[in-house]
Amino acid sequence: MTVTGPATDDVPRSALADTLLERLTAVYAGAADPVRADAMRAYMKDVAPFLGLPTPERRALSRTVLAGTPRPTETDCTAVALRCWALPEREYHYFAVDYLRRHAGRCSSPFLPVVRRLITTASWWDTVDPLAAHVVGALVAADPRLTATMDDWIADDDLWVARTALLHQLRRKDRTDAERLFAYCLRQSGHPDFFIRKAIGWCLREYAKTDPEAVRGFLARERGRFAPLTVREALRNIGAGG
Repeated sequence: MTVTGPATDDVPRSALADTLLERLTAVYAGAADPVRADAMRAYMKDVAPFLGLPTPERRALSRTVLAGTPRPTETDCTAVALRCWALPEREYHYFAVDYLRRHAGRCSSPFLPVVRRLITTASWWDTVDPLAAHVVGALVAADPRLTATMDDWIADDDLWVARTALLHQLRRKDRTDAERLFAYCLRQSGHPDFFIRKAIGWCLREYAKTDPEAVRGFLARERGRFAPLTVREALRNIGAGG
């Protein structure tokens, strides 16, 4: 494997990805801070090694990497994402997440399996959550037929896939499918894992910014099915009301 990641059979060829990965690995590695990297790895529960680049510095470096490059095609997005994910250090994954967030509109429904692969590889909230809200959410909004896939994902044994289904409407506001949101919350209400319970509370709290009475009413009926953590999260900004 080269430092710019493997060009394996399942990663499409992309001249743009070649350029970006060559620049990216040179620029990021040149700014690495091993001391900070150890602290970042510990904070993220050893999910991956780090280069030690704080977010503001990393994004400034990313602007240098991206300078003068064209808008990508869906194939380019696939190649960049998978090649970044093949590199061990977490900052490369963050670059891919930021890149996909910026160019989600360039991708179509067949891109969803690529995102699932990212979600289920080196999984942790720091990459899963932005992919769920900004990339999966954008894909489903652009092609409502993908809601059937979300209906499958909410029942998935992989908690990060289920969390993605819960969070994919996070930015929908008044376009939220509230019936589906509440059904997803109920589907996972008994889940024992913190990250699912927290996600249920988070997506309800976010929707409460649009329709607080709907969330209050839902929890008035169903709160006995949810963990106290979930209820606290959901009502944090609106209270239980009368």
